[in-house]
Amino acid sequence: MLKNLSINLRCTLGALTFLMIALSSFAQAQVTVSGLVKSASDQEALPGVSVSVKGTQTGTVTDAQGRYSIKVPQLGATLVFTFIGFTTQELSASTQILNVDLKEDNKTLGEVVVVGYGTMRKQDLTGAVTVVGAKDFQKGTITTPEQLISGKVPGVSIVSGGGQPGSGSTIRIRGGASLSASNDPLFVIDDVPLENSQVSGASNPLSFINPNDIESFTVLKDASATAIYGARASNGVIIITTKKGTSGKLNVNFSTVNALSTIEKYADVLSTEQFKSVVNQFGTADQKAAVGQFDTDWQKQIYQNGFNTDNNISFDGGIKKLPYRLSLGFQDQSGILKTDKYQKTSAALALNPSFLDEHLKVNLNIKGSMQKTRFANQAAIGGAVSFDPSQAVYTNQAKYGGYWEYLNATNPSGLENLVGRNPLGLLNQREDRATPYRSIGNLSLSYKFHFLPDLKAVLNLGYDASTGKGTVYVPATAAELIDQGGTDSKYKQNKLNTVADFYLNYVKDIKSIKSRVEATAGYSYNDYLTKVFNYTSYNATGAIISEPAFPYDKPRARTRSYFARFNYNYDERYFITGTVRTDGSSRFAEENRYGTFPSVALSWAINNESFLKNNNTINLLKLRASYGLTGQQDINSLFGYMSYYNLSANTATYQFGDTYYQMYRPSGYISDLKWEQTATSNIALDFGLYNNRISGSIDFYKRKTSDLLNKIPQPAGTNFSATAFVNVGDMENKGVELSLNVVPVQNSNFRWDAGFNLTHNKNIITNLTVVPQDPNYLGFPSGTIAGGVSGQYAFINAVGYPKNTFFLYKQVYDASGKPLEGIYLDYDKDGAISTSDFVKGKTADPNVFLGFTNNLSYKKWSSSFVLRASLGNYVYNNAFSQRGNLAQFVGNQVLLNGSTNFFDTGFKNQQLLSDYYVENGSFLKMDNFSVGYNFGKIAKNGASLRASAFVQNVFTITKYKGMDPEVASGVDNNIYPRPRIFSLGLNLSL
Repeated sequence: MLKNLSINLRCTLGALTFLMIALSSFAQAQVTVSGLVKSASDQEALPGVSVSVKGTQTGTVTDAQGRYSIKVPQLGATLVFTFIGFTTQELSASTQILNVDLKEDNKTLGEVVVVGYGTMRKQDLTGAVTVVGAKDFQKGTITTPEQLISGKVPGVSIVSGGGQPGSGSTIRIRGGASLSASNDPLFVIDDVPLENSQVSGASNPLSFINPNDIESFTVLKDASATAIYGARASNGVIIITTKKGTSGKLNVNFSTVNALSTIEKYADVLSTEQFKSVVNQFGTADQKAAVGQFDTDWQKQIYQNGFNTDNNISFDGGIKKLPYRLSLGFQDQSGILKTDKYQKTSAALALNPSFLDEHLKVNLNIKGSMQKTRFANQAAIGGAVSFDPSQAVYTNQAKYGGYWEYLNATNPSGLENLVGRNPLGLLNQREDRATPYRSIGNLSLSYKFHFLPDLKAVLNLGYDASTGKGTVYVPATAAELIDQGGTDSKYKQNKLNTVADFYLNYVKDIKSIKSRVEATAGYSYNDYLTKVFNYTSYNATGAIISEPAFPYDKPRARTRSYFARFNYNYDERYFITGTVRTDGSSRFAEENRYGTFPSVALSWAINNESFLKNNNTINLLKLRASYGLTGQQDINSLFGYMSYYNLSANTATYQFGDTYYQMYRPSGYISDLKWEQTATSNIALDFGLYNNRISGSIDFYKRKTSDLLNKIPQPAGTNFSATAFVNVGDMENKGVELSLNVVPVQNSNFRWDAGFNLTHNKNIITNLTVVPQDPNYLGFPSGTIAGGVSGQYAFINAVGYPKNTFFLYKQVYDASGKPLEGIYLDYDKDGAISTSDFVKGKTADPNVFLGFTNNLSYKKWSSSFVLRASLGNYVYNNAFSQRGNLAQFVGNQVLLNGSTNFFDTGFKNQQLLSDYYVENGSFLKMDNFSVGYNFGKIAKNGASLRASAFVQNVFTITKYKGMDPEVASGVDNNIYPRPRIFSLGLNLSL
């Protein structure tokens, strides 16, 4: 693997050298001027500053370290330095080294903050908004965008789904607002709102976006910030802004990151010797005789070292008045689970010219991505921890693909039923391949009226198109599906989501009354169209398994919206923002179709009062308060309000004579289904001290969701379905967020930036019935427990408790602290143990989560690390409860391996409903550690090189006894291990 890494790096460097030589041939014999651009207030390097030669088309931008290099016709030429939020400077290039300190321009400081339908000056913000720029992103091997801001934003929890390449994350902003509807935030990328549903053949819908193309994230958290998005904003909004073109000469940037992934920890199961000892002690004579003579570590059989290479090249500059940026990316990643393979090819084009003397601005953004994936059979993860370690991996017989399997001579297939299959065979004998595509783009036209320059009209047309298709093949000889004859199936799904926005924006500074007003009003239309193809399913021999009734399904949803926002600023001291949006959704009946979502926010810039205006210590002191409503309609039902008929499945047919017919059957519905609503109040204080060397904010919030969209049981005979979505219940989230940024050390050679954020969130369900506080309604369960019989759950959602509260028997222990098998607390004191003795306990969601970031730079060296912590979250260890008992080893048709937790409990049988298995899942993790060195110029043409080394998933400190305490669902069973990743990166700028 290391040899391949070395070869890849040599090839990459060779290609880069050739590229530099080719490009340098275009350089003209001119004088090169270079230098460093910093902020005058804090001496922080400024990336992205435009540097141009006055009176020419020659220009460049500063790199990530604030450095620039530009060719001028001769010494003495005038260089122009411009950057949003800073005063433009024109300086004479009298020497070849010209360092610049740019001063902040208070009039334009906030214009870089992107909000819904436009931008706002930073000092005008009244809502809870957090911006994370490229220089603050997580570093290393990044597959999906949300990983860039993990641990960076207070109030935002990001838990990856596991170690599978390209896998998604569970993202929650301020705890989530719903129980049965979606809790995912709305993502908006370059003014195109994304649908949260999956793309067939992709494990994560966000994985199509190349992280290297992202300029910044803007996270909108309170109703003042999110209400402009109305119906889809109850769970917060994350706006992704991608990189754009710049005027000036061609800039080329190439980056490569090559990584080695290793498994950090194996599941704790019995060794072969321990396994044999248990069988010899407790097994029957037949079981003892069935013990094999091999020593197989099945986990080591299914896992491997993974290799990843991520290569990106971008070209940006300007041709006359046409700024452009073109980027290409290729990522190839193998997972630590054998046969897991992920490839992604991406391209992005941005054109942003201006016409009519800057009155007409055009922004064209097109992003496309193609993935080529082979999904490993994750059933092998559970199989590896339970398969008999005394048996061989292979046999001499070709049957079952040559893999050793549990046999039963009385079964027609020759295999033992109801037990696992060879874990390596599960991987190698299944080819689950997919080739999904996705393209996201928009055309935005902004026209500033000549007769009224304060007024502009904006038209935004966008699309999100995807095609997901794949095949699954398992040979007829594979033990996994031998009774079916294997499988040879395919699937395909097309999606086309379109958006059309039109709005007017008016901005006016009225200096005579020390006021600034900004008003926005507009219309938005969204169309979500999906086409799911239904194919005949075959087994591997070509026999038909099932045939579809229709060639395809074509579900469709639409929303129509009207919105307005008004901002007023008096004397840069007092601010007010009012927002209202009315949404109509096709998911609801005509009488409930429209919902209106208003918000209002106030802020007071105390630092601009006369008694603080010239204070040298306090740079910023701002008080904010807001209240507003947002909506929710994202449920797994497009027609839940109306009755319609579905064709029955092949397994539900009616017999007439010798023929079985599929029949039409009515669906369940709730005619008065309507919007779920969340009311949010927020009060906050922003501060900055000592030239903003210390800065941050503290927010207190309360969110109350009413008319919860819950999927609840229906009384027999009252509906055509056992369950249906109904508006019933209320839920609250209350919390506090703290962010703190400090620059402890800052001088010409050394700088240390530290960032800390803390979030405390308390969730409670206040009502779940039509009749408030119905004492007879216990609640509804969630969190399925694997093992034993079906219908066993770990949690209950009940009034007066947080969502996902553990609801299990209270375990009784002996004097030494050992759990007593089958002995539980008789909670209702009726002399018998039954489900009425379940006790509400801890919750799966953390009370507190924290992030801590450090960035250090010394001359040409730099280093950073990111820590995350989660406190108060509990995890049900399903791996222990399912496999940590004697019956797991000797109580089945065959011998199985299991968890070493058996030695701690001595349980003879499963005790799945015992709260003994609820463990403290609090943890401290170092997500990332990096070291970098900037070589500076390495060629006469101005090319610069930077090298970096990264380690991801560095360590985890926890009391949890399972593999990993970070389990989004709260039930730990067969999670794909998160690997430890070692990466080397190179970045070449020309």
